[in-house]
Amino acid sequence: MFSRRDLLAMSAGAAMVGSSAGAASFGNPDEPPQGAVNARSPGSLTDPGPQDPALAKQFPSAQTPPATDVGGLPMDWASFNTAPRRIQNGGWARQVTVDDFAISKEISGVNMRLSAGGIRELHWHQAAEWAIMTYGNCRITVLDAQGHPYVADVKTGDLWYFPAGAPHSLQGLGPDGCEFVICFDDGHANEFNTLLVTDWFAHTPPEVLAKNFGVPVEAFANIPLHNLWIFQGTVPGDLAADRAAIARQAEAPPYPFVYALGSSAPLKENSGGSIRVADSSNFKVATTVASALVTMPPGAIREMHWHPNADEWQYYIKGKARMTVFDTGPNARTTDFSAGDIGYVPRNLGHYVENVGDTELQFVGVFRAPRYEEVSLSNWLTHTPTKLVAQHLNIDEKLIAQWPDKSPGTMPRS
Repeated sequence: MFSRRDLLAMSAGAAMVGSSAGAASFGNPDEPPQGAVNARSPGSLTDPGPQDPALAKQFPSAQTPPATDVGGLPMDWASFNTAPRRIQNGGWARQVTVDDFAISKEISGVNMRLSAGGIRELHWHQAAEWAIMTYGNCRITVLDAQGHPYVADVKTGDLWYFPAGAPHSLQGLGPDGCEFVICFDDGHANEFNTLLVTDWFAHTPPEVLAKNFGVPVEAFANIPLHNLWIFQGTVPGDLAADRAAIARQAEAPPYPFVYALGSSAPLKENSGGSIRVADSSNFKVATTVASALVTMPPGAIREMHWHPNADEWQYYIKGKARMTVFDTGPNARTTDFSAGDIGYVPRNLGHYVENVGDTELQFVGVFRAPRYEEVSLSNWLTHTPTKLVAQHLNIDEKLIAQWPDKSPGTMPRS
């Protein structure tokens, strides 16, 4: 049925496959062999063309990926460090939306700074707003859909959440204002295109304003004809006085709009770090956004896991990290992150985060979901019959029995 030539060709192909399969090794599963470990010729690793060494140094995993990386996952890195700032007297803001970061379809991010007394003017959004304070102190005001007013001061590590359509304002407090990161539960949401109270006043006929507020038309003769967005105001006074001023026989909202995530009890904590979670179970008002604040010492790892109910938008607060994301294909991509950077992991894709610096790593994961959900790889495998796992991975059952079986969240340097 086969000619001698066919048989020789088939034998040669089999020999090539056997040789190729034999070349694969632990930590280098793919063919053709990948990674610097497999580069034999001197020119395989050098880069004689134009380059920016300072920039390349920030991304060692892009310059020399692990041999286990494979395929071509979408870029999962962005950074506020490279986003242009819109600066006004009173503060500034910069943003990263899906227009800048194609993978980030569920969440857009804003980094904002307000001076002491600096005001982000009264406004509202078509998306819900979640935020974490990263520096200083801020006073927030908000009115819910049932007409309940709320005012509070937030500090570093605190969160706030405003439902879509809830009007609010932000103002920096003394001594040096504040800085924070905002997430909207829509990748297209844009901080530079919000519904501003000054815009609405300026584009409403004066006689309508007079009828609406029951005062003479002349009362509006000096309203600004252009929006303020961010502007310098006076530093707010006593919080109790503001609370008394807004009450005016109105009831308080059923749940607070702020949550002290940074000082809350950890959901998980061990020598590898801690994980603090805020979602609708403990931050009742946050019905569309959940978050997890992760803190790890040098060398620790955020265990291999995935999130089944939402994409994860990450903001790196301090330290240096390396993350590998795994997808079908197989596809695996390793990326480096520093303070001010943004990471993104689509739902259900496996990943880990490692502290590769010599200082503490801290980042916050944000999810467009009412609750925080996580599946731990070790927890799954240790609650699967050991013999079954051993047959899959060719690992001694006694070693599998030593794996962590309670979803530790973080693991220390081994």
